[in-house]
Amino acid sequence: MMSLILKIAKTDSRIRAAVMNGSRTNPNAPQDIFQDFDIVYIVNKIETFIENIDWINVFGERLMLQLPEDKKNTLLPPINNGAYNYLMLFKDGNRIDLTLVPLEKRNEIIKDDSLTIVLLDKDNILPQIRQSSDEDYWERRPTENMFNECCNEFWWVLQNTAKGIWRDELPYAKGMFIYARNMLDKMISWYISMQHDFKISTGKMGKYFKKFLEKDLWDMYYKTYSDGNYEHFWESIFISCELFRVLGSRTAEKLQYTYNNEEDKNMTGYLEWVKKLPGNTKKQ
Repeated sequence: MMSLILKIAKTDSRIRAAVMNGSRTNPNAPQDIFQDFDIVYIVNKIETFIENIDWINVFGERLMLQLPEDKKNTLLPPINNGAYNYLMLFKDGNRIDLTLVPLEKRNEIIKDDSLTIVLLDKDNILPQIRQSSDEDYWERRPTENMFNECCNEFWWVLQNTAKGIWRDELPYAKGMFIYARNMLDKMISWYISMQHDFKISTGKMGKYFKKFLEKDLWDMYYKTYSDGNYEHFWESIFISCELFRVLGSRTAEKLQYTYNNEEDKNMTGYLEWVKKLPGNTKKQ
């Protein structure tokens, strides 16, 4: 596949340069058969590629194609930044996320991403690119205000989750719990990263959490995922609270911040009250 990508870039005169980014350029990323080929072609006459989509057939037999920048898209409208994307999954299991960038927009769209390597540069038009690393994806040390916002948001949205369960509005309750999980994931990222002097990536959507978390903490995190059973859902909520409390307290101590124990105590009590509240209750 890599040979094919390069062959096309070399033989098509409209393609003037090619770069690769993503996990295949990351020395710290696990290597496996599901890694995408994230490719960018710098091109002349981009409209000729878009007008005749059949040109991508050269990459192989596809199972599926997605065109994020198609002008007909309405549910997921295009970004319209000048680039054009072909997301292709092939019958042999390979996947290519191919982006075409107009020559005149190369510096605007191809930013200095630390996970970038040059595959081809026919005219020496690309800037000097530093050695590939995941540095741009390291979790940054939070300010005290950011830390407090994270804690506040976690506890706040849980009252919406509890309300949704009490009303038997499962989609709403699950949807609100996602916001709490986002804050839990952020706290986990900070907790892991501070142990590595904030020079580490926990991966997109926390995909490396299991690798870095202590086993007891990972076991707790695993249990924060539940099915649609409300009893199981409540269990996952209170485990999430305990995990957030542990990590929030440890992170605050390490960063010399203050964890808001009063907010924690108040909201935990509120959640326990709602859990016990009969469904036919008319008054508070």
